[in-house]
Amino acid sequence: MSFLPAPGPTRRLALMALAVCVLSVAAAVVAFVEGSFVGIVWILLAGISSNMAWFYVRKSKQEAQQAQQAQQAGAAG
Repeated sequence: MSFLPAPGPTRRLALMALAVCVLSVAAAVVAFVEGSFVGIVWILLAGISSNMAWFYVRKSKQEAQQAQQAQQAGAAG
């Protein structure tokens, strides 16, 4: 089974949140290397965006499972 959800709005949101997470981690590394404590803000942003990505992946998988169950119930009944 693929890690990414089926194509749709939740997949796009999950991928965008993942991209924000990766970019904010890179920004945090750069900030800490330069000696700035602004990197803490970037780490917090990375945490929030990774949670958002995880949420949208789970939401999409649950929606797909519910649709599959509804389809099976419709075919059986």
